[in-house]
Amino acid sequence: MVKNILIDLDGTIFDFLKSEAVALSKTLLHFGINPTDDLIKLYSKINESQWKLLETGELTREQILVGRFEIFFKEIGADVSGIEARHLYEGNLSQGHYFIDYAEELLEELSKKYSLYLASNGTAIVQSGRIKSSGIKKYFKEIFVSENVGYNKPDKRFFDYCFSRINDFSPSETIIVGDSLSSDILGGNNAGIRTIWFNKNYMKNDIGVIVDKEVYSLREIPDVVKNM
Repeated sequence: MVKNILIDLDGTIFDFLKSEAVALSKTLLHFGINPTDDLIKLYSKINESQWKLLETGELTREQILVGRFEIFFKEIGADVSGIEARHLYEGNLSQGHYFIDYAEELLEELSKKYSLYLASNGTAIVQSGRIKSSGIKKYFKEIFVSENVGYNKPDKRFFDYCFSRINDFSPSETIIVGDSLSSDILGGNNAGIRTIWFNKNYMKNDIGVIVDKEVYSLREIPDVVKNM
């Protein structure tokens, strides 16, 4: 029986790509750069690849937060400070949120039956602003953001910290829900808990992680959890 649910934020509850596009557009306009769709897609690709390196421990958080902009501006031939861009972008990103379809309703429904815990690899200042503006804090027993925890998903130490904060914790009563195979699902595997992969983009499991349940819509999750 499931008692505790760890839930990812970006890509699971929030539409991160939409927030990213808006925040990046504002940032580029500040520097006099036209935020075309191609530029936004290029940045998004670079950003994703940099976060993968954080997950594997090949780069630190500080390295990726500035480095992604340095790589991006170098590729487009713009003389812009990666440090300045980082701070502008984070400020823009922290000011808004966009829910994935049925996300708020899901939290409302699950919170009545289970203990929910937010588990995010995001930057603390960004997630704090978005969580506040969205009003979702009320659904969670506790919020775990990797920058505050000191470790990132899928590191087992991130989950060990989370588990130490859960009363009467039992792995058999705990699951994680997330959209990322490499952080959420692999993290669940590393931590010895069951997983629900929110595969909204119909991706292939090409990294060999164990997926206990796979869903394509958040609307499927209540029934899936009930039967786990």
